[in-house]
Amino acid sequence: FILGPSHHVPLSRCALSSVDIYRTPLYDLRIDQKIYGELWKTGMFERMSLQTDEDEHSIEMHLPYTAKAMESHKDEFTIIPVLVGALSESKEQEFGKLFSKYLADPSNLFVVSSDFCHWGQRFRYSYYDESQGEIYRSIEHLDKMGMSIIEQLDPVSFSNYLKKYHNTICGRHPIGVLLNAINELQKSGMNMSFSFLNYAQSSQCRNWQDSSVSYAAGALMVH
Repeated sequence: FILGPSHHVPLSRCALSSVDIYRTPLYDLRIDQKIYGELWKTGMFERMSLQTDEDEHSIEMHLPYTAKAMESHKDEFTIIPVLVGALSESKEQEFGKLFSKYLADPSNLFVVSSDFCHWGQRFRYSYYDESQGEIYRSIEHLDKMGMSIIEQLDPVSFSNYLKKYHNTICGRHPIGVLLNAINELQKSGMNMSFSFLNYAQSSQCRNWQDSSVSYAAGALMVH
């Protein structure tokens, strides 16, 4: 399952691709039509047009990495790409509930596509906490606050963090869906933990003319 945020079309739900395969430079990735059929039957999804699919990069950028990582099993797996719209908190809960049964299945792997803070005038976001020192330190502090909340696996706290700081995390809705799916499984006693593995910024902002994008990578472990 590859969940990525929509950057190109306004979407209040989630959308499924209208194609059968995604091409990568290594080999073609087959979309799982059986699971697509199950998702489609829920009535909760829209169809992406081919144009939307081709314009969107949030899912696409994971495909060559997926293909490379899975190269020794290339005929044994399928992908389920899902474009996630600007979901309300209640929709994040609904989709979380829906995906929780797939997340509980040890034969499935979930990839959630996101970057972190987009800071600077061109992103219309310039939160700065001077007590942290230089601007890039303030950005890191803000990001790590959000990352720590994600590690606590608490969807409500993550929503509250976003409302308070408006951090420009592109994949906040896919992350929200994942946290709600985890929340659902924890109710039935499933034990999980999440930890961030790496964090980086595209550049270090020191003045108001600078801009940067933050990146973070983490892993969810089911025990």
